[in-house]
Amino acid sequence: MEKSQSFEELMVWQKAHTFVLATYKLTTTFPNSEIYGLTSQFRRAGISIPANIAEGYKRLGRADKARFYNIAQGSLEDFDTIYD
Repeated sequence: MEKSQSFEELMVWQKAHTFVLATYKLTTTFPNSEIYGLTSQFRRAGISIPANIAEGYKRLGRADKARFYNIAQGSLEDFDTIYD
């Protein structure tokens, strides 16, 4: 398997990016009263996922990479908690 040249080539990042776009589209339908509540929380949790995947990709050490990937996973869980 050939090593990717950038984080954008990672399927997990591509799916996370698509997830963020869907999150932003969904939150535009939320009431204006939620702009500083649920809308903001959903968007922050969503954008954190691909951002941490990208940051982890650039890290050299395995432990450092794993830390950022774990943060991305935690953000996904945060999103799930909000949505429940």
